[in-house]
Amino acid sequence: MPIRLNEEDGGKLLNVHVSGKLTSADYEHFVPEFERLVAQHGKLRILFDMTGFHGWEAGALWEDIKFDIKHFADIERIAMVGETKWQHGMATFCKPFTKAKIQYFEHDAATEARSWLEEGGLGKSRGAAAGIV
Repeated sequence: MPIRLNEEDGGKLLNVHVSGKLTSADYEHFVPEFERLVAQHGKLRILFDMTGFHGWEAGALWEDIKFDIKHFADIERIAMVGETKWQHGMATFCKPFTKAKIQYFEHDAATEARSWLEEGGLGKSRGAAAGIV
């Protein structure tokens, strides 16, 4: 499956790994899990790992836009980890679609990305609490 989710810090940090091309069906699994965590914890912090990610199919891109509009204020920080120039550009492109602080990190700086997410009150990570989707 192109989207893998892992809850950390009791669900306050969501580790999202995307790979391949996302489809509309991927959002049918992702969105309810995201909304469950927001209902339980309020604003989330997200480690968005794009290693091996190749973009969206047309229907999935529409689902992503709808998700961004609906959840504009539900994310506190997003650490985007990638490996290509277009993924780095995505971090800048996404900023108008969310209130979240967004920072891009190269794949080999994933540890720094996690540290940045934990700044300002996330607390100590308890490790992967649950694998979702």
